[in-house]
Amino acid sequence: MNAVKNLSHYLSRLFKQGAGIWAYLFNRVAGLGLLAYLFIHLAVLSLLLQGPAAWDKFVLLARTPFFLMFDIILFAGVIGHGLNGLRIALLGSGILVPHQRRLLIGASVTGATLWLVAVVL
Repeated sequence: MNAVKNLSHYLSRLFKQGAGIWAYLFNRVAGLGLLAYLFIHLAVLSLLLQGPAAWDKFVLLARTPFFLMFDIILFAGVIGHGLNGLRIALLGSGILVPHQRRLLIGASVTGATLWLVAVVL
């Protein structure tokens, strides 16, 4: 029961934090997701060694709506991780430090716009 209480306390403190903690958490999750994608991508490419039949079977599977949903999630991770990394680089180099919140909002709006355009196309 004590562990549940500690977790509840931790989560309540986390929700009271600013937007920066959410950008940090998103960046970590997106980075781990992109790392997992890299390994999955390499495993899929190994199907090429099994010949055209194995590759064609995978391509049919990859064109299903279920797999296309993962492409949309992948694009969100790439855009979000990249823009947040750019924001962190600008802040870490001392540029735009007084405008952290505006920079985060600008990166978020830009990322969401790019993601929506990609989803529609």
